Amino acid sequence: MLQALADAFAMIGALDRDVLSIVGLSLRVSLAAVALGCLVGLPAGALLAIARFPGRDAVVAALNALMGLPPVVVGLVIYLLLSRSGILGPLGLLFTPAAMILAQTVLVTPLIAALARGILEDSERELGEQLRSLRLSPWHRARTLLFDARFSLVVAVLAAFGRAVSEVGAVLVVGGNIAGSTRTMTTAISLETQKGDLPLALALGLVLMTLVLAVNLAAGLVRGHAMRAYG
Repeated sequence: MLQALADAFAMIGALDRDVLSIVGLSLRVSLAAVALGCLVGLPAGALLAIARFPGRDAVVAALNALMGLPPVVVGLVIYLLLSRSGILGPLGLLFTPAAMILAQTVLVTPLIAALARGILEDSERELGEQLRSLRLSPWHRARTLLFDARFSLVVAVLAAFGRAVSEVGAVLVVGGNIAGSTRTMTTAISLETQKGDLPLALALGLVLMTLVLAVNLAAGLVRGHAMRAYG
């Protein structure tokens, strides 16, 4: 075990080609998914924070429920859509990074939207009356709230990235864990552990843990900055 751990550190220190390739793909897929999730989730969360309409509570409850979507089920649904007999089959996206990005986007978008709604509802309680007095449209009010709570929203985005980069089930189903093409840190760790290649699995695990800890540290720093800025 100690030898495997020493070999893992040596691989990281030597910038092993396999480690860099797998880490690079994981980051590209997760960052792309979070970016797409923000494009949908942040405006949706903002509009839900300010909108009042019949059935809003049901929509909010459904959004909160979607935060707990089982990754394997998401992967299965997307697999069926992208398979040859699926409606998106002609696109030929199955077992490609694009399919993995799609799966992670579906997983992180509800999380971003739900967290953004909660954050922006707090901002709306403080600024809502003032914004309504200016007779701004709902969209302009939403944009103002998004800007006002931008530091707090970074925490939501970082949380979404943390979920995306550590996800294994959905990307394994739609990506196929193909070496040099769709192998991410989480899927590679699972495979290499089963194969008994502990140094590579440990090296990837160390990188993944470092990323997750860095994201949590960044979230804490941003949260502290936001509390000082608005406190």
